Amino acid sequence: MTTSPERRYTDRLEEFADRRPFLVDLALIAVLMGSATLGASLTLPNAETPGDDRTAVLLLGVSCLALFLHRSHPRVTVVVNAVCATIVIAQGYLLTPLLLAPVMASLYWLATRTERETIRSYGIATMAALTIAAAVSDSMDHLSLLLRTIGPFFWLLLPLAAGTMTRLRRAYLEATQARAEHAERTREEEARLRVTEERMRIARELHDVVAHHLALANAQAGTAEHLALVNPPQTKQILHDLTGTTSSALRELKATLGLLRQTGDESSAPPEPAPGLARLPELVSSCASAGITVTVATEGEQQLLSPGVDLTAFRIVQEALTNVTKHAATQTAHVRFVYSGTRLLITVTDEGPPTAAVPEPVKGFGVMGMRERAHSIGGELRAGPRPEGGFEVSTALPLQPSVSGEETA
Repeated sequence: MTTSPERRYTDRLEEFADRRPFLVDLALIAVLMGSATLGASLTLPNAETPGDDRTAVLLLGVSCLALFLHRSHPRVTVVVNAVCATIVIAQGYLLTPLLLAPVMASLYWLATRTERETIRSYGIATMAALTIAAAVSDSMDHLSLLLRTIGPFFWLLLPLAAGTMTRLRRAYLEATQARAEHAERTREEEARLRVTEERMRIARELHDVVAHHLALANAQAGTAEHLALVNPPQTKQILHDLTGTTSSALRELKATLGLLRQTGDESSAPPEPAPGLARLPELVSSCASAGITVTVATEGEQQLLSPGVDLTAFRIVQEALTNVTKHAATQTAHVRFVYSGTRLLITVTDEGPPTAAVPEPVKGFGVMGMRERAHSIGGELRAGPRPEGGFEVSTALPLQPSVSGEETA
């Protein structure tokens, strides 16, 4: 963004005026006094000069001295200048912009420092008084009434318009500076919030990956140890599945950690796609190798899921089946998908013992992570023991979440 030389000079003048206000006011008022004195000596051709110059100079001096109060009392300054100028014009002095210079300056400062209602009332009153004085003045008898009144009207309207534009510009600059300062103050807070959110997302993803595969590996190892002597072929198959489980865990862990190393460089390897419900058969197979039989049922017309919903649905089912593997005293679990309108309903249940004998996985991080995932895309989740026995996790996810809520891996 470039700044014109005129704008730079104006800004420098305003900065100097803020540092040395009295010197600037003294110089301006001296110039205005000279202009008013010069204006009082001007007459039209063949017109007589008013005889009492001392009164006019005295009134103009009073009006210029009143300008020193324009910063603290702009209304008083306008009233004093309007009264003095009206008396001088009524005495027969020619109404010119030089004679009106103190009044115009007071109106300009009034417009820069007061609200719109004050500008309107004082401005209209001043213009009316000076216009009436010009209309009855003897110095312009040979001019028409229109010419005698239209000049003062536009001369006094000019400083009001200029002062209003200056006030609006200052307000805009102050608002811009306030927004910049607010953004600077909140930048660090927003950065900390984003880092915290990202850490929670990564922790949730790592928990889902590590907890699921380690729980399956533990179950597979325990089953293999139990069947090692009585059923060597099945033990061999379980150990083979255990190798696949650990390999899958390493692969997903590598993909998750790879996201942390992304620098935006085009030469870096693209991240692996996030898991979704397409990997549900692999998940069911890994649970079967751990001794858990999982049945899957789908109701309604299947619809294409967004990446965020697909990942969330898979992670919730994965964590629910992990809890069955770790906590439930059963070897059967049921997963049910229901496509209903704009929502996907998922229910994961197990046929465990009655409520009193069911452990409390709700106190861990698994259910908490599932609930956070559901809420992040605008869904909801419930988890708890069933009255007839076992444990149930049910969630309702929107098929098309909002952009702000959708989570990506």
